Amino acid sequence: MSLRLKRPLIKRLPNARNYTTANPTSASTPNAKWKYVPQFGTYPKGFNVGGIHCGVKKDGKSLDLALVTSELPCSAAAVFTKNVFKAAPVLVSREMLNARRGSGVRGLVVNSGCANAVTGKGGLEDAIAMGKAVDGLVGEGEASTVVMSTGVIGQRLPIQRILDGIPNAYKTVGTSHEAWLNTAKAICTTDTFPKLCSKSFKFPGSPTEYSIAGMAKGAGMIHPNMATLLGFMATDAPVSPDALQSILGHAIERSFNAISVDGDMSTNDTVALLANGAAGGETIEIGTEGEKVLRAVVTRFAEELGKLVVRDGEGATKFVTVSVKDANSFEDAKQVASTIARSPLVKTALYGRDANWGRILCATGYSGVEGVVPEKTNVSFVPTDGSPELKLLVNGEPENDLEILVSLGTGKASHCPFRFS
Repeated sequence: MSLRLKRPLIKRLPNARNYTTANPTSASTPNAKWKYVPQFGTYPKGFNVGGIHCGVKKDGKSLDLALVTSELPCSAAAVFTKNVFKAAPVLVSREMLNARRGSGVRGLVVNSGCANAVTGKGGLEDAIAMGKAVDGLVGEGEASTVVMSTGVIGQRLPIQRILDGIPNAYKTVGTSHEAWLNTAKAICTTDTFPKLCSKSFKFPGSPTEYSIAGMAKGAGMIHPNMATLLGFMATDAPVSPDALQSILGHAIERSFNAISVDGDMSTNDTVALLANGAAGGETIEIGTEGEKVLRAVVTRFAEELGKLVVRDGEGATKFVTVSVKDANSFEDAKQVASTIARSPLVKTALYGRDANWGRILCATGYSGVEGVVPEKTNVSFVPTDGSPELKLLVNGEPENDLEILVSLGTGKASHCPFRFS
């Protein structure tokens, strides 16, 4: 398996990873955040996307309606919020996917500016109407559209503006980088930059190149389960619905369910993954080697999107990774990491640039994990540049990316990094 990004058009900035500088498109985006906005991308075949302003947001210009359609029927998988107060689009999308058993999905529609949450029967009717409006455009007689909403809770959608906007959005969809970037912008609320990633990959022994692209929004109310508010990924690889749901579930636990900003779980959290098979090849089934390969690709990809959400956390000044190793199980390691990430005292110590490892040890001790042995537990601060010392100031600039390493010393399980800000 190989995973690669096309050669950058301009010089990559330090710590920019796979993201390159783009020309600013919004005055609200801090200069330091532009390095996370991609200038180009490699996008999956058969998907047409776009974003427009339809009038949900009251400023008269901000993009607030995103549309994604597939030229071919897709396998689809999704993971939803565990909040008891699930928003109307969550309920409608879950019912649609269950009815279709994850097959034959043709699109996704998202509005920002209003969450359509805690809106009763009227809200459900609005969410259904949004899906039907897209179904009519792609020629599907039955519900085949994933519906998402994000924004203010407790208010009804200006549904007629959205229904009038959907045909206009359909006229603007395309396959260009600009179209994908506008779609990512259209799902933003308090975000300071659009979160968009794309990559190409191959399966071992296959000459076919596949692509995966995705976007996420989220800056506040970020905490598992789920922890992204909204996320969407699409690939042109052929995947069965069962394999796709298994792949997404695995990836979510190690990405969007391993980030935290403020400890609040939203009513609207949804991450969806569509696969239309437009690039050709043999269908990937559950339990095969192909599933293992794609699971690794999607997991790494979802981790990149999750990192962008953390970096854009409301009021965030640090990007912190907590790694726990030598636990008895993955679940134990994750519970310890999550407890450390949620600790107010750990956060205040990091904000004040005080390397107070005692607070980390304290959180480990009350994590509720059985079998933590004080005599075997180790705590380290790991500089992200690989140097042995803990740097607080680098070339006159404060170092705000940190890694906390905890070794429980009781087992061999390691947890994927849990990130918070």
